[in-house]
Amino acid sequence: MSQGERLERESVVSSGNVFSDLGLPNPDEELAKAQLALAIRQRIEFLKLTQTAAAKRLGTDQAKISQLYNGKIGNFSLDRLLRFVKTLEMDVEIKVHPIHNQERGKTLVTTSP
Repeated sequence: MSQGERLERESVVSSGNVFSDLGLPNPDEELAKAQLALAIRQRIEFLKLTQTAAAKRLGTDQAKISQLYNGKIGNFSLDRLLRFVKTLEMDVEIKVHPIHNQERGKTLVTTSP
């Protein structure tokens, strides 16, 4: 870019779900998986487990834990991530309620310390 040229940027308002904003299929599921993966990583770190020790506890291999740490969660199902959560001694609560002021329902994962 030469001197005096300006780079123009377009601003877009987010929907709150980056996967939806990117137009990816199943954005609610992808967001839920990402949030679960983060909760799992935080729990592993809280327990001061190495990736190898975490893998052993979760019945998988260290490479899978590394993928999870790096956000490569495409090969993880929601069911598998939920099993990891429970194995790491965290509760899972599923709450269903009518939607309010939205065009469609959404999936939401919340975590607490």
